[in-house]
Amino acid sequence: MGVEGVLIYMQLKFHKLPIEGIEELGQPLYFTDFGAAFVGDSRDLLKRMPSNYIDLIVTSPPFPLQRNKEYGRFSFEDKFVEWFMPFAVEVKRVLKKTGSFVIDLGGVYVKGRPVRSLYPYRLLIKLVDDLGFVLAQEFFWFNPSKLPSPIEWVNKRKIRVKDAVNIIWWLAKDDFPKANVEKVLIAFSKRMEQLLRLKERFYRPKKRPSGHEISDRFMKLTKKGAIPPNLLVIPNTKSTTRYLNACKKLGINPNPARFPEELPEFFIKFLTDENDIVLDIFAGSNTVGFVAEKLRRKWIAFEIEKKYLVASISRFISNEELEKIFNLISDLNKGEPLYIKTKRDGDITEFL
Repeated sequence: MGVEGVLIYMQLKFHKLPIEGIEELGQPLYFTDFGAAFVGDSRDLLKRMPSNYIDLIVTSPPFPLQRNKEYGRFSFEDKFVEWFMPFAVEVKRVLKKTGSFVIDLGGVYVKGRPVRSLYPYRLLIKLVDDLGFVLAQEFFWFNPSKLPSPIEWVNKRKIRVKDAVNIIWWLAKDDFPKANVEKVLIAFSKRMEQLLRLKERFYRPKKRPSGHEISDRFMKLTKKGAIPPNLLVIPNTKSTTRYLNACKKLGINPNPARFPEELPEFFIKFLTDENDIVLDIFAGSNTVGFVAEKLRRKWIAFEIEKKYLVASISRFISNEELEKIFNLISDLNKGEPLYIKTKRDGDITEFL
């Protein structure tokens, strides 16, 4: 599904939301034919949702950086874990038995010391031991474009290397959550492509020195790609997007914790099917909702900062319509949600 020139938008006081079972959430800031974005504290909004309802929750909470946050104040791992647990309790309740909870966590240093905080691991142990989550697998997001930090230990004293990897916990309620690796295959290496083309020349079934025995089933391999590793190499380098342009026009500071679209895209493809429901409880600029929309998944976004969700509307509209949408921004304060109707194949955009 494309996103250029694909929208009709209008404001409706009464219009059926695209997902059944979320009426108790109240009125969204905006919604599409696939999802809805709500302003509010996720701890409260989650409590209004049905149990065993969501297929995938993928999110990136604010990291413990020793400063005030809209959701509260915490210093490092001990306070962060305590702060996060009320969210996690409700996450587990609303998640289906076959559902997944994917949480992206950035690493931090202990304040004033060149040693790493253990908060991601303390959180993981708490989620597993106290709430009964299971760790399906750990992932690592390597951002090669990340700037060296922290300045004190990396740039000034030069006693640490730059931190360029985030930990991602893939958690579930059951040992066998929905997952299909066939949906996220990656391109074969050139060497592998050559081997597949010339199997009889380069390959012989035999036992390797390691003791691993390779059978003749390799000769019948028909996969269209290689199984990806749990190291996701995704640069976060985009500096000119509709979202950033919208923030500039509105005079809003962009959400500082945006992750690239490719990150949620991997997990949404891997862990859900079309029309499954995807939720982000710290939506920010609503990258997750936008990607879910493109992949034809139902989506729900929660964000406590209204300004971030207002700017995120720009993700769903074409460059040509960017100017027009800002004429409606002030009306969003009147309590009527913005309805963005998705169209396809270059249909003409119009206002209703």
